[in-house]
Amino acid sequence: MENKNINKDSNSKSVVLIIICVIVLILAVIGVSYAAVFYSKTGEKVNRVTTGTITMRYIENTNGINLTDAYPMTDDIGRSLNDVNQYFDFTVNATIGGNTIIDYVVTATKEADSTLPDNAVKVYLTSLNSGNESQVLEPTKISELQITSQNAAGAPDGQFVLLNSTFSQTEARNYRLRMWVASDYVLPDFSQTYKLRVNVYGSVVE
Repeated sequence: MENKNINKDSNSKSVVLIIICVIVLILAVIGVSYAAVFYSKTGEKVNRVTTGTITMRYIENTNGINLTDAYPMTDDIGRSLNDVNQYFDFTVNATIGGNTIIDYVVTATKEADSTLPDNAVKVYLTSLNSGNESQVLEPTKISELQITSQNAAGAPDGQFVLLNSTFSQTEARNYRLRMWVASDYVLPDFSQTYKLRVNVYGSVVE
């Protein structure tokens, strides 16, 4: 009888131990999954927008630049804005095999809650190479930018064009966008904002 009781106790303890192990394992898996999801949403700052073999990469929290209560300034001052909050850096990558050529376009879209008019804001785009900047788009009012329409690179209609270009080999190109209130715009007495978002589209040339 004692042996049977001992065996029963041992079996019961084994079952309980197995159940505990299973519960701990399940909790561990749930915990790891939750941590992974939580990290991917809040800790990862590198964002990528990919279309075929073209990728735009940016390391900001958002893919654009905002103006709030900014004062009008001349083009000379606007070109030299160097505070980390006064420009937006991004990279366009192309992966190409063989003799493929890719058309790509960098565009901008205005956020709906912007209150400044398009003719009050200027943008300036440069390329970055080993710390040196070269002008890609001269200081231009948003209202004077070309608008996409049946764009060869596949951009939706109605977006502002910052750059049209091509890739013929695998490479990465770095860009910097600045934005400011034009010197000829008279600011009203109330708060004004302008929010611009940057996009890139690309397609293989047939």
